Amino acid sequence: MAPNPQGPSPFDDPLIPAELDRSNIPTHVACVMDGNGRWANARGLPRTEGHGAGEEALVDAVDGALALGIEWITMYAFSTENWRRPVDEVRYLMGFNESLLMRRRDELNDKGVRIRFAGRRDWRVPRRVLRRMDEAAELTKANRRCTLTMAFNYGGRAEIIDAVKAMVASGIKADKITEKELRKHLYWPDMPDPDLVVRTSGEHRVSNYLLWEIAYSELVFPEVLWPDFRRSDLYEAVVEFQRRERRYGGLEE
Repeated sequence: MAPNPQGPSPFDDPLIPAELDRSNIPTHVACVMDGNGRWANARGLPRTEGHGAGEEALVDAVDGALALGIEWITMYAFSTENWRRPVDEVRYLMGFNESLLMRRRDELNDKGVRIRFAGRRDWRVPRRVLRRMDEAAELTKANRRCTLTMAFNYGGRAEIIDAVKAMVASGIKADKITEKELRKHLYWPDMPDPDLVVRTSGEHRVSNYLLWEIAYSELVFPEVLWPDFRRSDLYEAVVEFQRRERRYGGLEE
């Protein structure tokens, strides 16, 4: 893929550690943005303030991905389980994600970032939020420097169920169901599996995130809470990724 001329060239960030191997950059990094509530509680603030503070972390992480030449980055923005949270917090998150798109979509477009969304578009998501999602996707659809996928109203089990339903609806017979066929019916079949999953706040769980796609991903769990996460933390996660030996169930000769 030819490099997108928009924005600075990869590897021009002085914060990139010297030990980072520039020939071994993950193609796809997925992030679980965890710790917003704890960040706010530690400061005596409402939980919603933690979500707001996480915006800068998201944008800086995307800038870090651009600096490294990472082509795909996926963020866990709102899960199918998050509807169980207090009504006021859910309402805030809906409005926050809508306003975030309004504030940041032009900036991301100027940087050559394609914005996409993965998840269920059901009755629970306000129509105005769906409109903003569609507007952002339409605005940035021609960009190829990096694809930012926001996992919104997303659940890994829900994605697999939806893929199976789509196969049944298309008349695929049981003996024709394969991993390759199921992949064709995921939300974004062209999205490569994540090489690296980063979950902040030190929690060691995947929380129903990209369950099909992360079968052989490397997992890194930095202690930093998401609002304090910056591209330097992303770089350190990539360095840790590069220390791993990826065998995909096999053995090195």
